[in-house]
Amino acid sequence: MSDYLHIKDIHKDFSGLQVLTGVDFKVVEKERHAVIGPNGAGKTTLFNIISGKFKASSGAILFKGEDLSGKPPHMLNRYGLSRSFQITNVFSELSVFENILTGVRSRYGLRYNFFKRPDHNKDFREKTEAIIEEVGLKDVGDLPASALSYGQQRALEIGITLSTEPELILLDEPTAGMTREETGQAISLIDRVTADRTLIIIEHDMDVVFSLADTISVLHYGKILASDTPDEIRNDQRVKDAYLGEE
Repeated sequence: MSDYLHIKDIHKDFSGLQVLTGVDFKVVEKERHAVIGPNGAGKTTLFNIISGKFKASSGAILFKGEDLSGKPPHMLNRYGLSRSFQITNVFSELSVFENILTGVRSRYGLRYNFFKRPDHNKDFREKTEAIIEEVGLKDVGDLPASALSYGQQRALEIGITLSTEPELILLDEPTAGMTREETGQAISLIDRVTADRTLIIIEHDMDVVFSLADTISVLHYGKILASDTPDEIRNDQRVKDAYLGEE
């Protein structure tokens, strides 16, 4: 039986600058897998490679036995991968409903049309409304994204991520810039919406990591220093020296 997801010996350099130097780890289906590490370790570069924004210099991204290396993001989405970004990435002038509907329609190869009513398809509308409720935005569904609080915008982005019915969700620092209260709400939301999905999350907040992750991989100087359960990572002296000691 093939692995669910294998990040296999990934190397990446930018004009001779080595950023990733042989990253290798596996993710089990329906596992919540956190990638942590100090600034400059290469976490976002790795995420950009997994999600198709960058191409690796060498190595492979194997998803259910198929090599997805070098495929663009829209193609990866068809395989069931969906990503949110470190910086909020929503359509600010569209309503919450329209933002999520755009993702729902894209799942079926349809683009948003500003000149047609967006809710004419009953199935699309029902899927959209279900996601809005799932991410806790039912009371603001008709508001433009620009009118939402920062925490609500991050919840909307997670809703957009869910709108393409992904198997594997990639979250890049989903609680960045949040207050402690907003972070607590985000942890609850992520815990709920990823219950039956596979999650890879990059996050600096160790409360978030240890609240959500089944497995933690520590990226250090472009390589995986350790990959283990939260308890093992918490007590690993190498990890303390390289990263957790900074917290």
